[in-house]
Amino acid sequence: MKARRVSMVDKYKKYDTLLGTISATVSATAMLVGVHHYYRKQRQPDAELKDYLVGLGAQARLLSTTNIPRLQYAFQQAKKGYQHYDVDGCEMQMSQNDRSTDLLARHTTTIISRPVCWVSGVASMPKKINLDRHHKGTVNQNNNDSGVDFGVVGIDADRQIVWQTTMPERVHDIVVQPFSHSADELVNASDSHNDSDNDSRNHERDVVVMGRRPSEQFWVLDTATGQVKTTIAASENRHFYGHACYSLDGRLLYVTENDTVSLNGKVGIYDVSSAYKKIAEFDSHGIGPHELIMHPDAETLIVANGGIKTEQASREELNLDTMHPSLVYLNRHTGQLLEQVTPEHNQMSIRHLGMHDDGTVMIGIQFQGEKHINVPLVLTHKRGDAEFAPLTMPNNQWQRFHQYIASVAVDSEHDLLCVTTPIGGCAAVFDLNTRKLIDGVDLPDCAGASVLLDKVSGESISDKVGFIVSDGQGQLTALEVKALSHAESSDSEPFDKNSIVLPNSKGHAMSFDNHLQAL
Repeated sequence: MKARRVSMVDKYKKYDTLLGTISATVSATAMLVGVHHYYRKQRQPDAELKDYLVGLGAQARLLSTTNIPRLQYAFQQAKKGYQHYDVDGCEMQMSQNDRSTDLLARHTTTIISRPVCWVSGVASMPKKINLDRHHKGTVNQNNNDSGVDFGVVGIDADRQIVWQTTMPERVHDIVVQPFSHSADELVNASDSHNDSDNDSRNHERDVVVMGRRPSEQFWVLDTATGQVKTTIAASENRHFYGHACYSLDGRLLYVTENDTVSLNGKVGIYDVSSAYKKIAEFDSHGIGPHELIMHPDAETLIVANGGIKTEQASREELNLDTMHPSLVYLNRHTGQLLEQVTPEHNQMSIRHLGMHDDGTVMIGIQFQGEKHINVPLVLTHKRGDAEFAPLTMPNNQWQRFHQYIASVAVDSEHDLLCVTTPIGGCAAVFDLNTRKLIDGVDLPDCAGASVLLDKVSGESISDKVGFIVSDGQGQLTALEVKALSHAESSDSEPFDKNSIVLPNSKGHAMSFDNHLQAL
């Protein structure tokens, strides 16, 4: 009896220890959640404690089954806008690439049925769950059982992921096809179509995804679903430089390319109606063409010749001492050189461009010279101007950008410009009326930038003025710019300095890549 009594005492002691451990764990967890929630509320005013429970439940469902494809962003189910979606109901969609079975095997697409507002490349994405080839309604298009890191995602107005498509390599620019109308019809249609008309037209548009320089292929996806429609390979002795643009009627695609024999820059022309068949090319009148954009006149192509020589399948810069960058205006039909402008320093590589509706080109520079040299990194130019005009930085402190501009986004309606630098870890917004910096915001590893106030379905998606910025840490951050009151403002200074706020960054389990494009 005594031995049994001792055994019972030992058992109760074990229970006490176990209960104590559980109690301490629960208390510590509650404390951590409380602290995390407190700071989370500072960035996300709409955050609620129940988000944690909903997120844990979604994650448990995600891990409990491996034979049903589902989204990798279970924590998104904690957001109000997604609670009515069933994660278990998401199926993998087969891309409609008819070029070859091998190309089909390179992509997987996961979809939620929501309207897409932005599209971005992803440099690091959660690994896909292996699919059961025999599961009804699903197709495994990924021939790498461990999954892939690279991809493309569609983003909705709430900055949540709508679809994600894997890619066999890292991507760069994302180009959204304009509506298939003439320029005059586009202007008239923008005011006349209702929500359902525009939504159905979105389903007819393509999004071209360019591989990162020096890629030898690009992909054509369906804008609404992310499904891969076709893959286009570079022609012989050519590779792509990571950027493209459509004609304003959406019928032709122009792509910057490199002649790997002569190392001269080229612009390839691809016919959309012929499954993106290459029909012509002309000289870029420079070396290392990077981004190119279409002028609002619909007839002029503007090309940023970075001036840097690279060989086939290489990113090695061969001529930094003798590089010769330029901005060129070309006739988009004939390739005729209409105008060419060079920067003040031959190592100011012209890389990224934005276009204002009034025909002013916004230019982002990546300086290849010595680190101590301070040169302007954000310039503007308009046809007929003899030289570039730099924007104004306080005390001329361009060093904040660490000599590198990654993306350029223009809000023509409000005369605002946003530029990003992942190396400098900040995004900056300029007032184009005064040409002065409104404010800069610290955003580590930020790169993609697009207008926050955009038109989709015939209505504004937001009543705020500003930009959306993506970064390599998975954040989609809205930069709101607050206008002055009518009593305080003037035509020359409509915005208040230091008026940028960061309302409610959205986090995702992925690393967004260099460019973000609005539909």
